[in-house]
Amino acid sequence: MALFLTFLFGVANFGLHKAVLESRHRLLGAVPPLFRPLGGKASLMVEFAVLLGAMLLAAGGSNLWALVYAGYSALNAGSAWLILSGRV
Repeated sequence: MALFLTFLFGVANFGLHKAVLESRHRLLGAVPPLFRPLGGKASLMVEFAVLLGAMLLAAGGSNLWALVYAGYSALNAGSAWLILSGRV
């Protein structure tokens, strides 16, 4: 169950991340140069690595890491909401 929920949170994170990248918000200009290649899509590779790690740990029976990833997803959702709603 933890693996499935981690996967669902990952899908949501990718959707929010893509929406923020496509928003062309002015904050994206402050992104470190490491994440700028491929039009900012290099940051999606980092997002994938985080998801893969969380899923591997959840598959290994570590429910704590699934909860940590859920918290990470909640922070991402809050940040995306602030950016996409124009509050930042």
